[in-house]
Amino acid sequence: MKSIPVKVTSKVLEAEDIFTFELANVDGTPLPSFSAGSHIDVHINDQITRQYSLCNDPSEQHRYLISVLREPNSRGGSQAMHDLVSEGDVIHISTPKNHFSLVHAERFLLFAGGIGVTPILCMAQRLVTTGSDFEMHYCTRSVERTAFLSQIKASKLSSHVNCYFDSDDSGRKFELAKHLANPDMNTHIYVCGPSGFIDYVVDTAKGLSWPAENIHFEYFGASTQETLESEEFQVKIASSGELYSVPPEQTVIEVLEKHGIDIPFSCEQGVCGTCITRVLEGVPQHRDLYFTDDEREKNDQFTPCCSRSKTKVLVLDL
Repeated sequence: MKSIPVKVTSKVLEAEDIFTFELANVDGTPLPSFSAGSHIDVHINDQITRQYSLCNDPSEQHRYLISVLREPNSRGGSQAMHDLVSEGDVIHISTPKNHFSLVHAERFLLFAGGIGVTPILCMAQRLVTTGSDFEMHYCTRSVERTAFLSQIKASKLSSHVNCYFDSDDSGRKFELAKHLANPDMNTHIYVCGPSGFIDYVVDTAKGLSWPAENIHFEYFGASTQETLESEEFQVKIASSGELYSVPPEQTVIEVLEKHGIDIPFSCEQGVCGTCITRVLEGVPQHRDLYFTDDEREKNDQFTPCCSRSKTKVLVLDL
């Protein structure tokens, strides 16, 4: 995938523990166009690549905006962005990719939890521009931790957006069931945020008989889950017939890397879909948050960054 050198033209403290970075092409030319819900890979250094959603208006081509929350249990990405990337630096990014795009619909319900507002804000800006019918509900811990609050209040978005703060004692609460009370085939739901927030919205919608195809979501990171028991298995490379053993403590990507077989990857959590690899034989043990249930049941592809195998051998289309 094409790598683009960009200059960090500004770094602004957006909210508590959240920095917004403005990125522009180093030669001043327009950046590749993008659609609402897109993200980019940011190559922070030789060891760290992370994905961040674009949160500015998709009509803009002179800049990309990303916002990064400093995660207390960071694997290094958010801390590096906060501590090592400064205004004026040149970093490399990928061209925009979109696995969370808006469909054509009569109406939209947008739900954002914390830093999950970034793709949702981009969608809201697009929907305002196109005159679409939508509501946006934005939940955070406190006013101080709410990114883009001033921008939202001062823009055309203000009449569409409802904000809720855990620290608010005024009695204003996020009543999700109320907003989802009337399932409608012509309305589509979009949600992004921490896994618990997404699960809450998705499970509530399904419980109220919303069609699964009308519910769209994107995880920012895998939730901490109970470790599944792992056993050693083998992967077979279809093009060469080579067999490689994958022990319990290593991933498929790690094993293949040691043998000179490189698979592009980014999140290492089964969230982004960058490393998806076709499976020709065998049954994967899916541990991702990317595929739908229907896609998993086909067992014809998997995420080698985290998923494993139910069978003794997986034959990969490599």
